[in-house]
Amino acid sequence: MDHKITALKAQKRNPNRINVYLDGEFAFGLARIVAAWLQIGQSINDEKILTLQSQDTIEVAYQKALHFLSYRQRSEDEIRRKMQTAGFDEEIANIVLGRLRETGMVSDSAFARGWVENRAASRPRSRRALAIELRRKGISEEDISNALAETDDESDLAYRAGVRYANRLSQADWDTFRERLTAFLGRRGFSYGTIVPQVRKIWVEIHSRQSDQPDSD
Repeated sequence: MDHKITALKAQKRNPNRINVYLDGEFAFGLARIVAAWLQIGQSINDEKILTLQSQDTIEVAYQKALHFLSYRQRSEDEIRRKMQTAGFDEEIANIVLGRLRETGMVSDSAFARGWVENRAASRPRSRRALAIELRRKGISEEDISNALAETDDESDLAYRAGVRYANRLSQADWDTFRERLTAFLGRRGFSYGTIVPQVRKIWVEIHSRQSDQPDSD
């Protein structure tokens, strides 16, 4: 059945959406980009209406994905789960992810590298802990392996993580220092064999600095 477009009006609350009127009555709303080719007086049939509504659903999902990405980089799995939570089916999610890949807005390999770099700079942890985090984000083993290959030596990571935490233990005795720093580095995923020499190294450095400071009069 054919219908005649009798009006196209921007929505008051959201000017990026257009209300479409058919045969003198409101019919449905569309994203402005989807409605761009419609004209008043144009005739459209039921099949065309379904196509427009399908395109609109994809555009709405795409805009939600872009908003989700505006806060930080995301993995494909994170975006897919966000789409599902928002009520979009798997087919829509796949279409949206395809568009995001084409425009370079999403890349699991880039996400994995960025995640590892960010952790190394702000909250160093073991390769094992990083791999667990990335698996939870849905990253493939290949992308995880490639990202971890670019990170620092495990001992260096443990040292950097330990130095930051050790600042709050500068007045502790050896037993307390060793116990707390070992537990902290263990929570960061480092093995006992990696932790032990780094704890002693940090202890020596802290107390060497303290002994080098001149006595106050």
